[in-house]
Amino acid sequence: MDHFTAVDGTLHCEGVNLETIAQEVGTPVYVYSTATLRRHARVFREALSGAGRVHLAFAIKANPNLAVLRVLAQEGYGADVVSGGEMARALAAGIPASEIVFSGVGKTRRELSAALDAGIGQFNLELEEEGEVLGAMAHARGLRAPATLRVNPDVDAGTHAKISTGRKENKFGVDIDRAVEMYGRLAEQDGLSMRGVAIHIGSQLFDLAPLEAAFLRVGALIAELRKFGHFISRVDLGGGLGVPYKAGDNPPSPADYGAMVARVTQDWDVELMFEPGRLLTANAGALLTEVVWVKPGAVNPYVIVDAAMNDLARPAMYDAWHDFEAVRPSGARMTANIAGPVCESGDTFAMGREIDRVSSGDLAIFRSAGAYGATMASTYNSRALVPEVLVDGDRYAVVADRILPETIFAAERVPEWLLE
Repeated sequence: MDHFTAVDGTLHCEGVNLETIAQEVGTPVYVYSTATLRRHARVFREALSGAGRVHLAFAIKANPNLAVLRVLAQEGYGADVVSGGEMARALAAGIPASEIVFSGVGKTRRELSAALDAGIGQFNLELEEEGEVLGAMAHARGLRAPATLRVNPDVDAGTHAKISTGRKENKFGVDIDRAVEMYGRLAEQDGLSMRGVAIHIGSQLFDLAPLEAAFLRVGALIAELRKFGHFISRVDLGGGLGVPYKAGDNPPSPADYGAMVARVTQDWDVELMFEPGRLLTANAGALLTEVVWVKPGAVNPYVIVDAAMNDLARPAMYDAWHDFEAVRPSGARMTANIAGPVCESGDTFAMGREIDRVSSGDLAIFRSAGAYGATMASTYNSRALVPEVLVDGDRYAVVADRILPETIFAAERVPEWLLE
């Protein structure tokens, strides 16, 4: 259940009419459901109840809005971050530093230093040199940085190539076949406290088999590391479970995933760490938009909406599907292309799709837009940066302002020699 439902013929988010948000905030605008966020957070936690000691860290890259993070923090989630900016957001949202995991293949020395000073709970190391640098920084502070080594199991996740992260040709992690010797050298660093290993093979996974294959390889690695006398107390299993974006999508349920995890890891005797992202937020959000024109086309008409690829990039980047629904549907249907106003042929959300019949001035939503939506937005074509709204029952608040073009270009400067 996503709490975007029709009431008296008009779509609502929980108890708030989407027409009210459009009138008072304007469009395009992201709308998030607090009830859905809480429900998804609790369902995932319950699914892992049979897996022993568990740490849950929301992958902030999916949706870094401070209000969203605050809701998840209240549900007991830590944060998985991949930049200093995400770390700052997690702290600002009230997530304790000890509950933050710093992942990512390109952590800068400045970011490592800031994370050490903040006292974050874990660094997921991506290469040996990173561990050496981090260890030296920590040692100079009289600290030992808690760390795991991210391994690449060379498992094809069976997902879109741009969100697959566990094949040997991907940039993430170290070759699992070299992990034992590398882990041994890192464990000797005075400034490191090596706790275990980490893995993440991709996103939007619809099959548990690749995950299980990767986890079995990790289990064998844990046994090998312990054979060499290494203390292994944590294993970060990443995230990646898929979500339904359209009718017919049938990703594994959190319960099925949890059962597989419990079975595969039952003898590991570690704290299991997870990094759910889109699983918690995708279907908790929608992008509310207004139809600008319905333009005749050679084959199908173009429904031109005021949202664009700069507001929701996933269709242009990944050919991703987002259901399109009228806020006040008449029951009539049409076949159309859906496009935005950006000056790119790639600024299309759907081609030749059967949708609710709409006309100029009608409101509509793109569903399942709560992950990798606003966080990937830009100001391309000098468009405003899209605002965000959080709904809780019959109340709502603007939790990210619409940032207008004039505000953005006010930060730019023309050098004096061009003003002469």
